[in-house]
Amino acid sequence: MVRTLRLSRRRILGFAAAASLLPAKSWGATEPLRVGFLTVATGPLAAGGKQMEEGLAQLLKERDNTLGGRKIELFTADTAGQPATARTKTQELVERHEVRVIIGPLATFEALAIEGYLAQAQVPLITPTSAASIDLKARKPNPWVVHAVGTAPQITHPLGEYAAKTLGFKRIATLADDFTYGHEGVGGFQRSFEDAGGKIVQKLWPPLNASDYGAFIAQIKPDIDALYIGFAGVNGLRFLKQFADYGLHGKLPVLGNTTSTDEGILRNMGDEALGVVTAGWYAAGLETEDNRRFVEAIRAQYGHDPGFYTAGTYTAGLFLEAALKAMNGEVGSQESLRQALRATRLDAGPIGPIRLDEYGTPILDVHIRKVERRGDRLVNAIVTTYHEVGQFWHYDAGKFLAEPVYSRDYPPARYLE
Repeated sequence: MVRTLRLSRRRILGFAAAASLLPAKSWGATEPLRVGFLTVATGPLAAGGKQMEEGLAQLLKERDNTLGGRKIELFTADTAGQPATARTKTQELVERHEVRVIIGPLATFEALAIEGYLAQAQVPLITPTSAASIDLKARKPNPWVVHAVGTAPQITHPLGEYAAKTLGFKRIATLADDFTYGHEGVGGFQRSFEDAGGKIVQKLWPPLNASDYGAFIAQIKPDIDALYIGFAGVNGLRFLKQFADYGLHGKLPVLGNTTSTDEGILRNMGDEALGVVTAGWYAAGLETEDNRRFVEAIRAQYGHDPGFYTAGTYTAGLFLEAALKAMNGEVGSQESLRQALRATRLDAGPIGPIRLDEYGTPILDVHIRKVERRGDRLVNAIVTTYHEVGQFWHYDAGKFLAEPVYSRDYPPARYLE
């Protein structure tokens, strides 16, 4: 359900201080657990938000709206993919609806906008898709944040190494959404690719709300071995179609982050997506019993394959279920819920086994996928798998944390022409 509340200007201005004024309250063990859910129903990221809703709805349907022996009352809010709206909606969920835990949001910059408030309010946040890396989890550890999936560079580190060592590419240009998720994905890819002997010779940054990529496609250097793309929402769909319209499909290999060909948009793509190589911790074709069951259920309910957003939000629900089981359904305090979530380890689920590192970031398998046509549908076929990948890849954690956060300007542009 979605419930709305108009907040006064005074309450909005007092956002940062409000959390410290929240009254302590005890909740009975028999009443439903109030869970907030931040999704995106409008704007360029809405395609991912729809999948998030499908993933959580599927889990609650399978569990008869009960997790770990506790009935769930869900309060859903649309952030529109905007940090300011995410802050307002988060405050509404906490102060108006008195939720005990929040699942969401979709985007990295939304999570960064709300995690400080939730730490003050002592409301755990389980992020199912937001791939914010070091600022949110390592350099500034927030014990109230638990990630159900990995970080943006956690999947592009392996992809960069694969591009250099396995595919043999030497010169690559990057083209990615100009926001945190795009920056961090490019940063991870650049670092591992260059450490393996390659060179990033060009970086292009179209705005998140771009609809016409012609000006950027025209700038792509002609003497590169491949192009890395980093898109979210429907932007991958738009770009690959225009890339093909310019006659580049099949002539210039394309690599990308997991959401560039996510199953949620792949079903709307055509031959322009064939051959695109991406990395991710999920693919609908993952051959495990848990994932086959999950895919069949989503297909039966919604008529299409689940993707990154669907599996991530379903997995966030599994984290909450595991924590509630460990507590026998009795949430005595917010601190006890936080501790149970941080101690969670999943042995099953559509993504596979997941354990958290000391920063609350999952260690999980990362798959290299290639878009192929199987019968009447396009699929992300798994080519190879890097097992138990952590957020620091092969790098020393201490040295990694002493370095700047991946951004537009880091790693430094050593080879740009």
